[in-house]
Order: sequence, then C-alpha cells, then structure tokens
Amino acid sequence: MKGAQVSFASGNLSGLIILDEDYMTNGTPSHWVTGVSEIAAEEIYIRGYAMSDLVGVIPFPGIAYLLVRGELPTPGQARMMDVLFSSILDYGLQKSGTVAARAVVSVNPAMTAGLGAAVLAAGEYALSPEDTGRFISDTFAQWKATGKPVEQAASDLVSELRAAKRRVPGFGHQVFRYVDPRSEKLKKIAQEQGVWGEANEWYEAVHRAFQAASNKPDLVLNDVGMLASIMVQMGFTPAEMCGLAIISTMPGLVAHISEELQSGVRNRLVPESHTEYTAARRDLGPELRKAGW
Repeated sequence: MKGAQVSFASGNLSGLIILDEDYMTNGTPSHWVTGVSEIAAEEIYIRGYAMSDLVGVIPFPGIAYLLVRGELPTPGQARMMDVLFSSILDYGLQKSGTVAARAVVSVNPAMTAGLGAAVLAAGEYALSPEDTGRFISDTFAQWKATGKPVEQAASDLVSELRAAKRRVPGFGHQVFRYVDPRSEKLKKIAQEQGVWGEANEWYEAVHRAFQAASNKPDLVLNDVGMLASIMVQMGFTPAEMCGLAIISTMPGLVAHISEELQSGVRNRLVPESHTEYTAARRDLGPELRKAGW
C-alpha cells in the first residue's frame, strides 16, 4: 500500500492515519495532524462530537475536560472541573501577573496584551501546579513499580528527599497550620464526585511521612498540592495542569485589565519610594584610561 501509517494518541483517543508519500518528509508527516477539532462545511466537531450537540448540554468545564482529555466526562468529573476552575479565581493586585498585566496595558491599552503579560508570569514560582503534579506523577509511578506498602514506600521516599535536602512541593503555608481549609474542601468534593483515588492516597501518605520525619505535625498539605493530586488522579499531565490553572485565573485577570483600561492612567512607573539605586557615582575619564581607551 502506497504511503505511510502514522499512529496518533490524544487523551484516551488513538488511531491510525494513512499518509500519502507526497505528505512525507524524511519519513515524518510534513503537515499537522490533530484529533482535537475539525471545521467541516456542515458543522464544527470537537473530539468527533458535533459542537451543536454539545452546546447547552455539556457545561463549559465538561467541554474543557473533553477537549483536553479526549473523552466525555462523567457528571462527577465535570463537576470537579468546575471546582478546579473556580479554585484560583482570585488574582490579587499584589501578584506579579496582575502587576505585569496592568503595567503593560497602561502603555499598550489592549486586553490581549495584558492577558499575554499575565500568562507569561505563571511558572515555577507562581500559580502553576505543574511541578507538584510532576512530583506526584513520578513518585506515584515509582511506588507502584516497587510493590511496597504505601506507608513504607512514602517513608523511604521522604528519607531520600531529606538526605538530598530536597523540598516536597505542595507542603506548607505561611498562615495555615495543621489544616488548610481549602485543601479539605477540595478533598471532600473530589470524594463526593468519585474522582478520589490511589494517587491522592499516595500523596497524603508522603505528607504524613514528611510530617513525622521533620517533626512538624502542623505542616499542611496546601491547596496547590491538593489540586495537583486531584488532577493527577483525573489523568491530566503536568503541562496540562499549568494550562488549566491559567484558565482559572482568566476572569480575575479580565476584571483587573478592564479596571486598568478604564482608569485612564498612562505609563505606570515604579515610584521612587519603591526603588533603591546601589551604583556609586563614577568619573568616566579615569575609568576609560584604565580600560585602555
């Protein structure tokens, strides 16, 4: 048969496409292949489902799950997605992403410019549950491969981490002690909606082992950690977790950017009271001669 066979997988969907040799370059597809969406003459299809059938039947969180995971959610999964999207809605004025967005639109008054600036501020040290999700996914897979009892495996892992002086992402909070009420609510909803499972139990076992090893019984499992463990259990990749967290902040960002656009303030600057200059005054002549000019 002329052409080449290319398998694809997206979420829980997989398939086989026959590509004509004219579309091949060095044995690889020279065009883009997707299983996400299709714009046809008669309809738009999302993961194979007609959009006109989805709209008004499946709520936005459920369609988001379908788009990312590639399969229809259960009602419980759709409900949990709604909770995930609602859990990081607050995007305070003091946060770096908000400051970046508002500063940018004060000189480039466009909603898209502000949103772009805010999205770029999400990463390793702010907003993203990606690192926590990766930690849970990796260590969960390692535990399952060992066959050890969960408490023993968690204790062994914590010993290794402490010996290497590595932190565990998702543990601790500057205010909450013993219990993070946000985490507890997320856990309760996940259990009610049937999306609680082994990945969550594993992460909680690591938390208990870390509390015991560090003699810090007041060390909480925070909301980002709980969010990440739930998303791991639901099958999302760490990169997808970052994207979903950003989506959840969008309403707050739109509100902040709109407020800034309506303020009429142009070209926001850092005030002198918030800056400190450490360079001493220097005489250029002697420095030039010293440098060989």
